[in-house]
Amino acid sequence: MGAADVVPGVSGGTIAFITGILDTLLNSVRKINPSLIDVIRKQGLKAAFIHVNGTFLGVLLAGILTSIFTLAKLISWLLSHHPIPVWSFFFGLIIISVIHMLKQVQGITPARVILFIAGILFAWAITILNPIALQPTYLNIMIAGSIAICAMVLPGISGSFILLLMGLYTPILGAVKSLDVAIIMCFACGALFGILTFSHLLSAMLRRWHDATLVFLTGLMLGTLGKIWPWKQTLTWRTNSRGEQVPLVQENLLPNQFLEVTGHEPQIVFAVAAMLAGIMLVWGLEKFAAD
Repeated sequence: MGAADVVPGVSGGTIAFITGILDTLLNSVRKINPSLIDVIRKQGLKAAFIHVNGTFLGVLLAGILTSIFTLAKLISWLLSHHPIPVWSFFFGLIIISVIHMLKQVQGITPARVILFIAGILFAWAITILNPIALQPTYLNIMIAGSIAICAMVLPGISGSFILLLMGLYTPILGAVKSLDVAIIMCFACGALFGILTFSHLLSAMLRRWHDATLVFLTGLMLGTLGKIWPWKQTLTWRTNSRGEQVPLVQENLLPNQFLEVTGHEPQIVFAVAAMLAGIMLVWGLEKFAAD
């Protein structure tokens, strides 16, 4: 989840769903509410820790942070130097994940088809929005944190891409790099508020309208495929926290167009191999979970 969350266009929530931990994550976070105070008062901290599935949350958080501080640099380097295989890998990952999710839906109805299409259109609309430039005030940072964290646990929507759209991706990464405690704490407070409120909503929807919610979430995932299409032409650039020029607005191209427009090889063989690797990874996880 941590590795996926640092890539604009890929959702950590997708990884959570693929690995089968999304329901457990939502249910665990949902238990962090005012009633937890009564549990602490009557039964103690150990009981409260067990009540919120603290071991699971602790291990998950440790894994996310470890991935961010270890794999993030590797993924950033790969995106800069070998973007086509990396995006192809995630493309295959999303395609097989869509199939995996649809297999869990019990029957297709006209209403579910409409929800599926709505999810696709909603995600697609987000991916083609032009970034805005919000000022990195404490209030904006807190709002960004609450919105981004919701996207990070929602399959199909990338939290880092939401930050890009808000124009706050670079300031927040810069704050993390420079250890700007004030900005980090504002973002963390917003993220905490967002996850505690949104987890209740998403968990309730999955309990009451499981298949309908699943279909909509699957549409969200499918709608982001345009964002992670491997062959792109960069139209505008942005400056990251290290002062480097990185792509901001891009246009999708066919492999033969990519060669004509950019003069670079489309690396079709590597792209197909990486895509198959992504597909096999999810297929393997599905088989492992079944066993």
